[in-house]
Amino acid sequence: MRVALQPARLEKDVLRHYLDTIDSPVDLSEYRHSMGPEYGELMARHPSGEVPLWGVVPGKANANVSKYQKLQEGDYVFFYGDKQLYLGGYISHTFRNRKLAEQLWTVDGKGQTWEYMYSLDRLRAFEVPIEEVRECLGTSDRFFIQGIFIAEDERAQNLIELCNLEEYPSRRALRKGRRRPVVPPKPPVGGGETDRRAERVYRREQGSLRDWLLASGEPVCALCGRELPDALLVAAHIKKRALCSEEERWDLENVAMLACALGCDKLFEEGYIAVGADGAILVSPEAEQEPNVKPYVEEHLRGRRVDWHIDERAGYFAWHRTRTFKAGVERLV
Repeated sequence: MRVALQPARLEKDVLRHYLDTIDSPVDLSEYRHSMGPEYGELMARHPSGEVPLWGVVPGKANANVSKYQKLQEGDYVFFYGDKQLYLGGYISHTFRNRKLAEQLWTVDGKGQTWEYMYSLDRLRAFEVPIEEVRECLGTSDRFFIQGIFIAEDERAQNLIELCNLEEYPSRRALRKGRRRPVVPPKPPVGGGETDRRAERVYRREQGSLRDWLLASGEPVCALCGRELPDALLVAAHIKKRALCSEEERWDLENVAMLACALGCDKLFEEGYIAVGADGAILVSPEAEQEPNVKPYVEEHLRGRRVDWHIDERAGYFAWHRTRTFKAGVERLV
């Protein structure tokens, strides 16, 4: 999966475009006369006929075209403005249509329009500061997103892990449809002394964390509030352990919580639930769309307030809420 970083500060023309084609998805039926094969492709992917659309201008000497051509269905796009990633979504289709782009967005001061277009799916809000983006990309402190930027390979993977992105459903279905090789693939190279030492450190750290949490109070899941046997409670990091600083990693009192292995731990880890600034459980729209997830959420989590949420832990919960949580998109402007 590639990850595109699209500069789109919400002011002036960009704000108008955002309101017209993202905040208010495009009704394809109104533009049928300006569309070719992409109409059928978009309707197949968005049966409601309402589609969030965005585009890229060719740029000076067509500088943006080669970047755009790297993108395909299932890649991810982040919108960037005011020094943070504030919105993201999966590309569901790419196509070029100058006539449609001019109707949606007119032209810029150089006579170019945003004709290299893409549709978006599963939009969600983020609050990821540029400092964390730079760290993922391995760039200097002077790096800003000034034109469309395509992250690939390790850079893309770093952003995927930071923001808890999954494989787009169409790609997952394609992968599942492929025949498995008769000969199982070889295991990855590794497993040496360095790996074993790292695993021992991790287990010791997790053991210390769980012991501290169990000793600090009742054996209760911080999320659903049920009292359970110790064996059914795990030490769950509020902020992803891999992205914690050394100081945060050993902030045992605040960086983690007890969560039950009956469902709450995984739902929190995968972003189906989060804890709001007021301590209330937040439920992702994606959880509500999963028939085997929604009943658990409704019975054990919706409407609850998390006592574990205090001022000292608020920053960790906010980190999870703005990066891991599969938030819906409220009106941003």
